[in-house]
Amino acid sequence: MFHKEGHLIILYSFLFIALLTLLVDFFIVSEILKYTLQTFFLISLLLILQFFRNPKRKFNIDSKKILSPVDGKIVAIDRVIENEYFNDKRIQVSIFMSPINVHVTRYPIGGKVIYSKYHPGKYLVAWHPKSSEKNERTTIVIENKNIGKVLYRQIAGLLARRIVNYAKIKEKVIQGNDAGFIKFGSRVDLFLPVNSKINVKINQHVKGGLDFITKN
Repeated sequence: MFHKEGHLIILYSFLFIALLTLLVDFFIVSEILKYTLQTFFLISLLLILQFFRNPKRKFNIDSKKILSPVDGKIVAIDRVIENEYFNDKRIQVSIFMSPINVHVTRYPIGGKVIYSKYHPGKYLVAWHPKSSEKNERTTIVIENKNIGKVLYRQIAGLLARRIVNYAKIKEKVIQGNDAGFIKFGSRVDLFLPVNSKINVKINQHVKGGLDFITKN
């Protein structure tokens, strides 16, 4: 199963690679070079397919816990001042997604979207400390009665050139549902209440919609 954001890219890639394969077969005489190029084209197509995959999952739902919004590796757990929306202390949990991770973004909690904003910016590597403030990004805040307000930020990386965000202000959203997509490498930062009990560790790999970032 593939994410809808990849349907056109997959179609165009398939047609382009099919054309290249036919041209190589017709014009190149060397069998070794021909098979090398065709193998490269096939691998390229497979990489595109795996990037846009959207595996079916039975999501874990708990209105008192914060769910991982994406697949990836925990690269930061810090107390910081969040300057865009809260302007106070928060616990920041950062998840880095490599190109081989599933890149669907999911709502970390259910509730009402009270803030959603896109910021143009740079394309520093996603693990750069300043990427959360300097890179192209979107910032979304969701509120519910059990947890309060949770901010998550989709951040473009060195390769990412498009962030898709489905969250709309005043919209009620369901924990674990599809919230967007970041194309080709990225990072997501969560800014949580300071009294949150963190359930993950640095370098731990998490799966979106399955692993909880916090515990009761």
